[in-house]
Amino acid sequence: MNCSPSDVFVHPTALVESDQIGAGSCIWAFSHVCHGAVIGKDCKLGDHTYVEAGAVLGNKVTLKNQVAVWDGVRLEDGVFVGPNVTFTNVTTPRARRKKDPSEYLKTVVREGATLGAGSVLLCGIEIGRHAFVGAGAVVTKSIQDHQLVMGNPGKPDGWVCECGERLPEELRCTCGLSYKVDTSGLVRNIRIK
Repeated sequence: MNCSPSDVFVHPTALVESDQIGAGSCIWAFSHVCHGAVIGKDCKLGDHTYVEAGAVLGNKVTLKNQVAVWDGVRLEDGVFVGPNVTFTNVTTPRARRKKDPSEYLKTVVREGATLGAGSVLLCGIEIGRHAFVGAGAVVTKSIQDHQLVMGNPGKPDGWVCECGERLPEELRCTCGLSYKVDTSGLVRNIRIK
């Protein structure tokens, strides 16, 4: 089923308490969106997703099945979160001591990034624009724009294009985009006509 561009679709089994959901978004079966969560336009939340109060999703974000997004996590526009990705927001959790939300470490996933199935992101990090986290990776440190990270613990393993393809050594993608490495990391070459 396609979602209407002007309406929000909520599956009958979903629990949606937030009134901050953008047009065109779809929330599928057995999902829970808490009061105070922010969901942008044209987002897709798969079955059994959970978005806690204080979490922010930009426009065109996809959460595949069984993803929980906690307070302190911000996903910018166009982020793809694969099934069973795990976010955290506290480094020293204890059952007997409830943390104050001011103690949560912020996690930001920048525009266009992809988080592969089953990856784990420790809190207090930033995932760069168009970065790609491989399936099952455990990310303990921030990742640069366009960086490919794989393994446990996650380590840089190359670069990816905006289209999502791994870049060859010459940093020219089959889609036509090319890049260069500078002091800030990978940047797209500007075409001069």
